[in-house]
Amino acid sequence: MPLRLTPTFRHALAEQQDRGADARALAGIWVCSGSPLVAEICAGAGLDWMLIDMEHSPNGLESVLGQLQAVAAYPVTPVVRVPIGDVVTIKQVLDLGAQNLLVPMISSAEEALAAVEAVRYPPRGRRGVGSALARSARWNRVDRYLADADEHVSLFVQIETAEGVDAAAEIAAVDGVDGVFVGPSDLSASMGLLGQQSHPDVVAAVHRAFEAVRAAGKPVGVNAFDQAVARAYLEAGASYVLVGADVALLARASEALAAAFVPATDDGGRASY
Repeated sequence: MPLRLTPTFRHALAEQQDRGADARALAGIWVCSGSPLVAEICAGAGLDWMLIDMEHSPNGLESVLGQLQAVAAYPVTPVVRVPIGDVVTIKQVLDLGAQNLLVPMISSAEEALAAVEAVRYPPRGRRGVGSALARSARWNRVDRYLADADEHVSLFVQIETAEGVDAAAEIAAVDGVDGVFVGPSDLSASMGLLGQQSHPDVVAAVHRAFEAVRAAGKPVGVNAFDQAVARAYLEAGASYVLVGADVALLARASEALAAAFVPATDDGGRASY
C-alpha cells in the first residue's frame, strides 16, 4: 500500500510565510529526556515543533526512533538535532524516519555544504542508500522515495560560534540549507562570555546573524527559554524559536512545589522529619 510522508519543517515555515500579514513565528520545545512518553506529552501540548536532541541529551538511535513513533500521531513537526555533522550518524538518523535535521556547530560554508551532502543521495551528496530496509521510506512503501528524497528531508544548521556569525551570510547561501538556527549559549562561550546569553554583545551577535541569514532569503531561528528574550528575538525577525525544554520545565516546576510545601532550614537546606 503506497504511503505518504508528512510535510517537512521547511514546508511548515514556508506555509507561514505565504500567509503574509497573518504569518507568525513557529514556537517549539526542546525534548531532552530521552523518553517517548515525555515526548508524546510535549507533542500534544499545542506547540508547532519540537527538537529531539542527540547532542546534549541521553538519546541514541533507539530512543530517537521511539520518540519519532510516539509523536507521529500529533500535529507537531519533529526536528532531530544530531550530535555531530557526521555522514554516518546523519544517514542512520534519516533512516530512522527523521525528516528534519539540525546539525550543530556549523561555522563555515564548507561545513554547511558537508551537511547538505550528508543528507542527499548521490550524485548530489553522500547519503548511503538503504531505504528498502528503513523506516525512512516505510520499507519501500513510499512511492518514488529515492527520486523525491530531497523533498522529504529538510536541513537546518546551527550557528553557535563567533566565527559562525561572521560567516552567517555564506552559510545561509549554501544550496540545500533550509534555515539557520542560532544558539546563544555556545555563542556566548565562544565570545568569552560563558553563561551570559543575554549579554549585550551576545545579543548583538545574534542580531547580526539574523540580518545575514534573512538577507540570504532563509528563515532564522533561535533558542530562548526566557519569554521576554524570546519575544524580543521574535521582534528582531526570528521565524522559529524554542521557548522551553521538557527537563527544564520539570525541574523548575518540581522546585516550585518543594518551595511551597517543604519548609526550608536556616542553612538553606530542607528540614528533616
